Amino acid sequence: MSDCLFCKISLKKIPSRIVYEDESVLAFEDINPQAPVHVLVIPKKHIPTALELTEDDNALIGHLFQTANRIAKEKGIENRGFRLVMNTNSESGQSVYHIHLHLLGGRLMHWPPG
Repeated sequence: MSDCLFCKISLKKIPSRIVYEDESVLAFEDINPQAPVHVLVIPKKHIPTALELTEDDNALIGHLFQTANRIAKEKGIENRGFRLVMNTNSESGQSVYHIHLHLLGGRLMHWPPG
């Protein structure tokens, strides 16, 4: 999608601090971090919200989570704990309509969130 911020980032039209990239996924540091570790893990395929996911996307979604796990290990937060969040639509806080996981860690997380 031509006006999607994350599509532009995945196409390198907008700079980002990339921490991981392969043929289907890009992960980069959040520009407004909410924790010492705050990485966004996005598919390169444009999918606006979780509501548009289909069975054809199952492997891609699994790959997003595996990528987040890999980054958590690289950042050294796997044993302390981390949070993975995917917001859907405005009341959840989704502001960019391109699905993405927030990988948050490096501090104590409180419950309930938000």
